[in-house]
Amino acid sequence: MNVLLWILQGLLGLAFLAAGVMKATQPKEKLAPNMPWVNDFSTGTVKFVGVAEFLGALGLILPGLTGIAVVLTPIAAAALALTMVLAAAYHVRKGEYSALGINGVLFLIAAVIAWGRFGPWPL
Repeated sequence: MNVLLWILQGLLGLAFLAAGVMKATQPKEKLAPNMPWVNDFSTGTVKFVGVAEFLGALGLILPGLTGIAVVLTPIAAAALALTMVLAAAYHVRKGEYSALGINGVLFLIAAVIAWGRFGPWPL
């Protein structure tokens, strides 16, 4: 189970690292063609989401690698799962149902990591 969780953490970490860096560093105008939701939020909010995703990605990987504050890994996974719930709620409100698949997959992976790492058996 530990190996599976590490694989999931690596995949989810890479996904959120890439998405976070892109949102934190690119102007809204460049993001808008592929992420039309950015037009509904301020530049600061988009950058905040990017930084939060970047930090979440680091929280999935670094504590386990360093052995320092390993409780941060399931917290990061739970926070990223919540981020996907909020993203899905936004897409439903806007009628953008095609975006729900990726939100659902990322939510499930984050939830499995949180469950696996928070459990009474530290894996």
